Amino acid sequence: MKKSQERIFTFKTDEQLARQLDQITNKSEFIRKAILAGVEHDCPLCHRSGLLTPEQRKHWDHFLTTHTLEKCDECNAIHYVCNAINPVDLQ
Repeated sequence: MKKSQERIFTFKTDEQLARQLDQITNKSEFIRKAILAGVEHDCPLCHRSGLLTPEQRKHWDHFLTTHTLEKCDECNAIHYVCNAINPVDLQ
C-alpha cells in the first residue's frame, strides 16, 4: 500500500487570529478539520466565498424575518425553524 504524500500549505493572518491560534494545542489538526468542514459542508448561498452579495443579503434578511434558530430536543443540532403563519408570509 502506497502512503499518501503530505504537503504543506501556509497562510497569512492578522495578529488577533494568530493569538487565538496560539491558544490551540494542535493547530495543524484544528486547521485541517476546519478546512475539511468548510469543503465538505459548503454554504448553499455563498458557495465557499464566505460572503453574500448585496442581493443575497437582502433575501437572507427577509428569510430571517420568518425563521429562527432553535436547538433540536432530540439531537441538539442547531437548525432554522419556519415561523411563518401562512405561505403568503414567505413571499
